[in-house]
Parts: sequence; C-alpha cells; structure tokens
Amino acid sequence: MAYTTIKKPSDYFNTKLYTGTGSSNAITGVGFQPDWIWFKCRSEAQSHFLFDAVRGSNKTIQSHTANAEATSTALLTSFDSDGFTVNTDDGVNGSSKTYAAWNWLADNTSGSSNTDGSITSTVSANTTSGFSIVSYTGTGSNATIGHGLGVAPAMIIIKARTFVEDWIVYHQSTGNTVKLDLNTYNATNANVTYWNNTSPTSSVFSVGTNDRLNRSGDNYIAYCFAEKKGYSKFGSYTGNGNADGTFVYTGFKPAFFMVKQTNEIRNWNLSDNKRTNFGVSDGNLHPNLSNAENTYEILDFVSNGVKIRNSGNDYNASGGTFIYMAFAEEPLVGDNPATAR
Repeated sequence: MAYTTIKKPSDYFNTKLYTGTGSSNAITGVGFQPDWIWFKCRSEAQSHFLFDAVRGSNKTIQSHTANAEATSTALLTSFDSDGFTVNTDDGVNGSSKTYAAWNWLADNTSGSSNTDGSITSTVSANTTSGFSIVSYTGTGSNATIGHGLGVAPAMIIIKARTFVEDWIVYHQSTGNTVKLDLNTYNATNANVTYWNNTSPTSSVFSVGTNDRLNRSGDNYIAYCFAEKKGYSKFGSYTGNGNADGTFVYTGFKPAFFMVKQTNEIRNWNLSDNKRTNFGVSDGNLHPNLSNAENTYEILDFVSNGVKIRNSGNDYNASGGTFIYMAFAEEPLVGDNPATAR
C-alpha cells in the first residue's frame, strides 16, 4: 500500500477558486506562499496565464500558445504569504468572473545557481515534494542542466521565453526519444534533438539541439517533477471506451489530475478536487485551449486513485494510451489518510 512522508499535501500543492472583482484583489487561503501559479478563467474563454517566482510576478507565459514570455503589471501583482494578489486584467480578475488558480510550492526564493550540468541553471527546488523551477540559457549544442531535485524527474515541462516556439514535455511513460506539446493536441513525436535520447538523472536532465529547448543565447523555463509516493504520480493507462471507464491507481485521493492521449491527436485535460460534484469532477479545462470550463461528468476522485466516468476520447478512447500527472489531496496510508468512498 502507498505511504508518504508528506502528511498534508495541501502544504505543497493547492487549488484556489475565486471570483474576480475588476480591481486589485488579494486572494488568501492557499495555505502557503506559492512559487508557481497557473491561472484560468472558468466562466469564459480566456488565456491560461502561468507565473513563477524565478522569472518574477510580472512575467507570464501561456500554456495554450507558442507565444514568448510577456511582461505585464495588470495580471499578477505579487506572491503572498497565504496566496497572491491579482490586478485588473480580465484574464485573472474580471468583475464577477470565476477563476481557478493551481499553486505549487518550491523553495520560496527566486532561485540559486546550479552547476551540476554543462549549462549553469538557476533553480528553486523543493526536494520534499519533488518540484523545481529551472531557468537556463541555451547553447545550441547537446547539454545537461541541473534540476536540484536529488532524484530523477518523472515529468519536465519547458517553454522558450525569448521567442515564439511550442512548449515541450517529457514524461517517463513515453521515454526519452519523444516529446509532447503542451499547447497543442498533437500525439508524441520522436527526434533525437529533443532530449538527446537520454533520460534524466538524479542531478540533471539532458537537452538536444532543438530550438524548443536549447537555441543558442535564448532563455528557457523548465518545471520539473519527481514522483513522491503517496503525494504525486506520473504514469499511464489504457482507455476502454466505456462509460464504466478505466480505474487509475495512484495510491492517494487526487487533488489534481492532468491527462493526455499520446498515440492520437487529443486535447490535454485538467481536473481538480475543488471543481467537483460530490467527488466527481464535472469541470474540465484544456491546457491547450482557451475555452471556458466544460461541465459534464468526467472522472471520480476516490481514496486510491481515479475512476473514469465517461466514454469520451479525451480521457478514455478505446485502446488509447494516456499519460497523466496527479497530486494528492490525501494519502491512502499515513497520518492523514484518505477516507473510503
């Protein structure tokens, strides 16, 4: 059975739902000072906005586009001790509009120099929860980059900051020869120039010569995740095409579940434990689309994993291969165990 040294998962990851005011708005109740915040308007089509403490509160990137990093003071104003403050932009704080903000804790700094790789990186890492934010400058040659986690990442999400280019995603279930795009619905694509056909180690991840993650002189941001038993899981499952869908064992009751079919053109899908109806997630958002929230029964967060409740292709195409990332609401076993459902 699963166990964890993380007694309270919400000390490291938490979803915060709020309603916009159209004026400066301090949101509390996250439970910690976040280092990475991912915002999405639920009630209408708006961009996804992603911020982190290494780049700074006025620097944003968007998960659904290839756009370069933008600078704005109208979106996020600050990372606060129990949440964050947003400004007047409709993307994060339109009057009476509803929003979700997904929050992760790194080390509450703007990062420090890491020389483990052939490229020196700036890293803000939380080794307890297995999450790090990594900033680096490309060289155009095969290279390694320190991630600061002390164990090999299971998933890495990278975005070029200084020019227009698609996102690139590594996942341990698809391996080191292929990539996925966070901002598109494309299936996996193989090329040695992505990860140099080399898996991450306990100290570094490898990059090839592809512009998406290593163009000479350009800046990049990487979000790295190591699997922590009872708190996070980065795995795969096969869909059955049935409303009585696949059960995905995680070893905890999930608070966050993001999934993508890898062998067909399908959307990314994102669910969390705050946008649910008695534990059943009926509020789906797509990281690769700006669409408003869908409201239909998708999946059930249970004490030890996820039960798919929909035959739709995005979650459960018959014979489809799906990769996912999940974070816990409660561990199955430990000082704060999940209750049966």
